[in-house]
Order: sequence, then C-alpha cells, then structure tokens
Amino acid sequence: MANENTIQGASGETEPVYNIVGAKVALGPGTREENIREFYRAENDFGTAILSGDPMRPRERARYEADYDRYSKESHPDWVSFIIYDRATGTAIGGLGLRHIDLAKGLAEVGIIITRKDYWGGGYGTEALTLVLDYGFTVLGLHNVLLETYAYNERALRSYRKVGFKEIGRRRQAQRIGDKRYDTVFMDILRTEFQSPFPPVVPLP
Repeated sequence: MANENTIQGASGETEPVYNIVGAKVALGPGTREENIREFYRAENDFGTAILSGDPMRPRERARYEADYDRYSKESHPDWVSFIIYDRATGTAIGGLGLRHIDLAKGLAEVGIIITRKDYWGGGYGTEALTLVLDYGFTVLGLHNVLLETYAYNERALRSYRKVGFKEIGRRRQAQRIGDKRYDTVFMDILRTEFQSPFPPVVPLP
C-alpha cells in the first residue's frame, strides 16, 4: 500500500507527489517517514546543524516522530513547507518553507536546508529557493520575503545573493559557538527584484 503523499506507479513502486517541478529538483509535501528521517539526519549531524543554527546536541528519533504527529494534526495558515527532491532519483534531499506568512501585508520568511551533504554545492538549494520564491510571489501574492543566516555560512550567502537577496542588516555577534561569536545576517528580496530562469511554478490563466 502506498504511504501518504505518494502515488502508486505503473511498476508498483511508490513515487513522491510533486507540487512544483524544476530542472534538478521538485518540491512536494513528503511522507511522514521522509520528513522525520531528513530532519533527524540533519539536526544530529553537527556539521549541518551548525549552518542552520540548531543546537548541537543529540536528539532522539522519537522526539521528531512526536513533533511531526502533533504538528501534522494542526492547522498552519501562516506556514507552507515542502520536502526537496532530487528529480533524477526521487530522493528526498532537504526541506524548505515559508513561515510567518502575512497575506495582508505580503510578507513572509523563508528557511531552507539541504540535509544530504553529497548534494551541497550542486545548485540544488539555489534552484529550490528560486522555485519557492516564485510560488510565494506569484501564487500567494507576497511582496517581501526575509531570511536569516549567519556570517560564517558563506555557501548559503552566495546562494542567497545569486537568487537575488540583498543584505539589509546584521545583529552583531548574536550567534555564539563555544567562545567565538558571529554576526546574524538578515537579507530580503522584493517581488519587483525577483527573476526566475525557470517556467512559472503555476501556469496562471
């Protein structure tokens, strides 16, 4: 039997559901197992957790299961999340989403993580971010999307600038790792500044 958020292919194999399809990646709701596995993997890999600012402490899988089961039963009108898939293999490689969505003002914040290190530096995150911005601007009608990262996350900063984000300020030395302190970097992008090299995520009438 197919799991939630999958479809049964002609070969009998289960295939993920894609909401948005790009060149290298696709975005979809993901299954319970994919959501739990990918974030359990990322937050317990300190080399990944340090980039997202997550606490670098071991966390049991059971806690991810409990969190997922609780959140999945609740309504989240100010939050849209996707699993990121490698289109070539159908492998879940990360997640991203828009949160603190304010449709009246056209505002939201975006967050993204590539959970599998062998996909780092391959343009997968940049493409996924471009697709979710297209969705936010053209489908939800957003005007300004904000993100937050850290000054030491140079790979992410390059990716964000490539998509069109501009740095708007820093909270100085607001991130601490051991006895070292780093700036928190804030960036945003306006609808009028955004250009996508891909076809529209939804073919509007």
